[in-house]
Amino acid sequence: MLSLKQELLGSLAAELDRLSPGSGDKAVFESPKVAAHGDFACTAAMQLAKPLKQNPRQVAEALKAALLAAAPFQQWVEAIDIAGPGFINIRLKPAAKQQVIREVLQAGVGFGRQPALGRKLMVEFVSANPTGPLHVGHGRQAALGDAICNLYATQGWDVTREFYYNDAGVQIDTLTKSTQLRAKGFKPGDDCWPTDPEDPASKAFYNGDYIQDIADDFLAKKTVHADDREFTASGDADDRDGIRQFAVAYLRHEQDLDLKAFEVKFDNYYLESSLYTSGKVDAAVQKLKDAGKTYEQDGALWLKSTDYGDDKDRVMRKSDGTYTYFVPDVAYHISKWERGFAKVVNIQGTDHHGTIARVRAGLQAANVGIPAGYPDYVLHTMVRVMKGGEEVKISKRAGSYVTLRDLIEWTSKDAVRFFLLSRKPDTEYTFDVDLAVPKNNDNPVYYVQYAHARICSVLAAWGGDATGLDRVDLSPLHSPQAQALMLQLARYPDMLAAAAADFAPHDVTFYLRELAAGYHSYYDAERILVDDETVKKARLALVAATARVLHNGLKVLGVSAPEKM
Repeated sequence: MLSLKQELLGSLAAELDRLSPGSGDKAVFESPKVAAHGDFACTAAMQLAKPLKQNPRQVAEALKAALLAAAPFQQWVEAIDIAGPGFINIRLKPAAKQQVIREVLQAGVGFGRQPALGRKLMVEFVSANPTGPLHVGHGRQAALGDAICNLYATQGWDVTREFYYNDAGVQIDTLTKSTQLRAKGFKPGDDCWPTDPEDPASKAFYNGDYIQDIADDFLAKKTVHADDREFTASGDADDRDGIRQFAVAYLRHEQDLDLKAFEVKFDNYYLESSLYTSGKVDAAVQKLKDAGKTYEQDGALWLKSTDYGDDKDRVMRKSDGTYTYFVPDVAYHISKWERGFAKVVNIQGTDHHGTIARVRAGLQAANVGIPAGYPDYVLHTMVRVMKGGEEVKISKRAGSYVTLRDLIEWTSKDAVRFFLLSRKPDTEYTFDVDLAVPKNNDNPVYYVQYAHARICSVLAAWGGDATGLDRVDLSPLHSPQAQALMLQLARYPDMLAAAAADFAPHDVTFYLRELAAGYHSYYDAERILVDDETVKKARLALVAATARVLHNGLKVLGVSAPEKM
C-alpha cells in the first residue's frame, strides 16, 4: 500500500501541476476526520481556488475528473467524492488496502524503516552524576532517550547514545564526605552529621543506606567494575581521594545495574572533568573572546548572550575565577559538533529550561559553524508514584526518593517503559503501580502484548508455514473490520516518521493501543481458522502482518512482544 500511495500522490501532483503550474507540492493525503468518508482526503482544490480565481468545488470537480482518468487511480481507487466547500475524499478498492499485508510480511522487521541517510545523530540522556541510585525521573529520561534513539534509527540515522556526567564537582565532594564519615563509624543523627531539613548544612550529606554499603565495601578493599571505569579500594578511611574514586566507580556500577534491568545500553560515557583536563573549556572561552562576544565587568567575564535572543547577558567566569555551569556545556556541545554529529538531542528535566538559550547563544557566538537551534532539547517533568492508593516518596535504599529499580521490581521492565512513554514528556505523569501489575484490559501494556500473544496462539494452532502467507489470495478480506485493520497497518510508517520528527514516542504507544484494539475487534468479528482454505489463509496473513507490526512497534519502545501470556 505504501508503493501504491506514492503512485497516487505522483498522479495527483501531475494533475495539480497541469491545473496550476508549480502546485505539485500540494499533493498531500490526509486522513478523513470521519472514517466513513473515505480512506484519503485532499484539500488541494481549496488551496488552488484563489490563485485560479475559481470556486473551490469547480476546481475539485475538474481535479476529480482528471484523477479518475489517470491509470493509478483507475487501478486502485473505487470512488472519489467531493464534500463541503471542496474536500476531495478518496475511497480505495479492497485490493489496494490488501497490499499492505504483503508489504509487511515481505519486509518483516524492516517494515516502517527507511534506508540509511549517512547522517550521525547523538542522543544524550540520563547523564546522572554518580551520587546515588537512579530515581524514577532518570527512568523517564532513560525510556524517552532510548525510544527516541530507536525512532531515529528507523528513519535511517546513525545513532549514538551518550551518558555525560561530572565525577569531580560539589556533589561528588558531598558523596566523598558522607562516605568517609560512614567509613569512620559515624551515621546520620550523630553530632557531626546534620539531618535537620531546615539546616542548610544537611544538604552537604547523603543519608541513604547505600552510603553505608559503599563505606563497608571500601573498608573491605573490594574492586568495583563499571562500564566506563574500575577501582580497587585501599581500605584506609583517611584516603579521601581513594574514597572519592571508589564511590564514583561503585555508584556508576549501581547505575549500570539499573540500566541493565531497564535494558538501556550506552555507546559512550563522557566526563565533565575531561573538558577541563583536555583544555576544551579554555579553548571554548578563547573562541568566544576571539569572536568579540565577551566583556569584563565587576571582575567577571560575561557573554553577550542578548545578541542571540537571551533575556540578559550571562556571567561566564565569576570574580573568583571559576566558570559558571553553562560554560562547560558550551565546550561539550562544540565537542559533539566536532565529532561529526549533525543533529544532537538532549533529554533533560524541565528544570534545565533556563540553560537552553545561553547554551545555544554560546554555540552561535563561538562561530564554529554550528547552525542556529543546535542542539534540540526534549524536556520532561518528574514522575509521581502511587501504590496502594497513596503517593510513594521514599525508598529505604535511596533515602529520599523512589528508585528506578524499585519501580521495575514492583511491576516489570516492560510496564515501566510503556507507562513512562505513554504521555508527552512535558506533561505531569503519575505512575500507578496498581494499574501496571494486573493482567487485564485496563493495563495498556498488557492489552497490547496480549494482542500479539493472541495472534501467536492462533498461528501456533494453525501449525502451517507462515513464510508463504505473503503470497496467498487476499480477496476474501473485505469485511469492515478487516478493511479497518489493514488501514491501521498502513499508517505505521508515516506514524514512525512523524513520531521521530516530533520526538514523540508517546505517539507509538497510542498507535499500538489502537492497533491492538483493531485486532481484538477483528478477532471478535471473524473466526480465523475456518474450513475454507482460501479464506483461512487470507485471514492468517492479515493477523500475521498485525503481529509483525505490533512486534516492530513494541521494539521501538524497548518493550517485549511475548508469544505466550
